[in-house]
Amino acid sequence: MAGRMPYMGNPTVVVLREGTDTSQGTPQLLSNIAACLAVAGTISSTLGPRGMDKLIVSANGQATISNDGATILKLLEVVHPAAKTLVDIARAQDAEVGDGTTSVVLLAGELLRESKQFIEDGVSPHIIIKGYRRAAQLAIARVKELAVTIERTNEDDFRDLLLKCASTAMSSKLIHSQKPFFSNMVVDAVLTLDQVDLDESLIGVKKIPGGGMEDSLLVKGVAFKKTFSYAGFEQQPKSFRDPKIVCLNVELELKAERDNAEVRIEAVSEYQAIVDAEWTIIYTKLEAIAATGAKVVLSRLPIGDLATQFFADRDIFCAGRVASDDLKRVVHAVGGAIQSTCSDIRAEHLGSCESFEERQIGGERFNLFEGCRKAMTCTLLLRGGAEQFISEVERSLHDAIMIVKRAIKNNQVVAGGGAIEMEISKYLRDLSRTIEGKQQLMISAFAKSLEVIPRQICDNAGIDATDVLNKLRMLHARGDTWAGVDVESEGVADNMERFVWEPSLVKINAIEGAAEAACLVLSVDETVTNPQSQQQQSGPQAPRGAQRAVRGRQGR
Repeated sequence: MAGRMPYMGNPTVVVLREGTDTSQGTPQLLSNIAACLAVAGTISSTLGPRGMDKLIVSANGQATISNDGATILKLLEVVHPAAKTLVDIARAQDAEVGDGTTSVVLLAGELLRESKQFIEDGVSPHIIIKGYRRAAQLAIARVKELAVTIERTNEDDFRDLLLKCASTAMSSKLIHSQKPFFSNMVVDAVLTLDQVDLDESLIGVKKIPGGGMEDSLLVKGVAFKKTFSYAGFEQQPKSFRDPKIVCLNVELELKAERDNAEVRIEAVSEYQAIVDAEWTIIYTKLEAIAATGAKVVLSRLPIGDLATQFFADRDIFCAGRVASDDLKRVVHAVGGAIQSTCSDIRAEHLGSCESFEERQIGGERFNLFEGCRKAMTCTLLLRGGAEQFISEVERSLHDAIMIVKRAIKNNQVVAGGGAIEMEISKYLRDLSRTIEGKQQLMISAFAKSLEVIPRQICDNAGIDATDVLNKLRMLHARGDTWAGVDVESEGVADNMERFVWEPSLVKINAIEGAAEAACLVLSVDETVTNPQSQQQQSGPQAPRGAQRAVRGRQGR
């Protein structure tokens, strides 16, 4: 053996960068679950008709008061990698359905809470994931089975369904006291859209501070704030009946020569010829517009003082620098097309509406186009006290608009207020007893997790949750499918009869999203953190070599 090297053990191989933090195994999984529970705990108090609002102040001092789960999570800027999955499912729920963002996060959190005991007892996460996926499929199939379809044969009944869905979506929001007023407004707004596309971006929202909430109004057409105007504007008429409307992407303004071009001249007459040519060009444009017979001229680009006075002398209304989205909605409403030249405007390029007027609303003047021929667009003018308050009203109405849109496309509804969750919970609990092995426990845990929704609604309303849940379990066991929490009487009631309705799509999406998020968090057993991501993100970090080189040059 002489001459051989002594055995030194396995050499250390450094694969990851210096300073990289790795944590793995069960402690890491439990840590991820705890982070997700912290996020769910933060927004749990916003659920239901008696949910509280959150006041979030950003780094630049801007305050936001909101009750919307997705908005709160977005503003909280969650940095924990595992907890970010909850933020993502809330955003996905908001984008896809518009409502149920708090529910989906709470459900995911509760699924993780239930799995925590199994992880501590040494059950493999894959067994839990398999059980949860199976339970989610069974739950979704059951929701589809229970959903009540409302036929669109009778328009009055169908409108009634949409009103019920809109008022349920608003019951947990800041505007719940004005539910009937805003429900009608939202349903009218969605029904003015093209019923095939249902593009909610064509519902414009304008916020006007001042006045009460009931002063808000729906314009079946387009309304936008008075644009910047020149002298001569006040001489123009401010209202028309059946006017022709021309929409332009043309600048109607005299430009000073020195700004635009360099011209070398030898005589004053040559300079005068240039000035005359410029005036001729703009007058040709203006006369071509006036010749079309249009009484309202809108342009995305500026309309100068010369053009403003020209139009005023001919009793034509004009507005320049109209925002692109407003102009797009005007074209959608009045017909015609945006023109980028004045030379060949034909009758089919013009739009028309029953009435146009400029009206004072609060401290602002608005241009209103109503009774539009092709009105596939509308505008909500929201009034209220504080700026934050109106912003929250806008977010609440967005949720209701999305819910009404989903109810039109998918006319199946279920009862809200925890009724559908309790029914699926009872169904899964009964089913789990027929399944052998560990899957029985997982499906039973999923069933228990669904009870978090009615429990949280009770807690937020100050009702004894244990008492209400016991009553609900008893009623559902007896076959009372739609029994749910009744916050008004602080007890239980048939929520289908009370018209607490939600599109079934909201619940299906929430169960799918929550189960996927929980399975995703459970499938992670190691987190590798790059040392750079630990540093404060104060701009891109220069490589170390580059930093040394800079220091070297400074030293010289």
